[in-house]
Amino acid sequence: MILPWPAEKALAYSLTIPMRWGDMDAMGHLNNTLYFRYLETTRIEWLRSINCPLDPLGEGPVILNAFCSFKRQLVYPGDVLVHMYVSDVTEKTFETWATLSRADAPDVVCAQGGATTVWVNFPAEKAKPMPAWLRERLSSYPVSA
Repeated sequence: MILPWPAEKALAYSLTIPMRWGDMDAMGHLNNTLYFRYLETTRIEWLRSINCPLDPLGEGPVILNAFCSFKRQLVYPGDVLVHMYVSDVTEKTFETWATLSRADAPDVVCAQGGATTVWVNFPAEKAKPMPAWLRERLSSYPVSA
């Protein structure tokens, strides 16, 4: 089942990731755990690109849940193109959504995934409001349907 996407979301980041021979499973396609790794890699690279701290001794983002719905197989060789979107920005949380396609067929979505992210104080293990600069940044992306 493909989860419903939000009516309004904003493209925040795109990343191309090469598939590796060793990423395939016994069935000859990209192992399903790698889809989550690609989603994570894209999310981390996006956060780094906006200078969002990833400081386990201070504050930062934590994933509350993650999902991936598979539509088509990804098969080596090739590159995976991940487009990541942001939606539903609140005081403490935001949603990310992503499509995974082959870079040589960007209009053919092979998987859709996403995550709910909360801002936390790591030592206190408590959610807290995101910094104003981050909320503003997340809300600044142009929204598309």
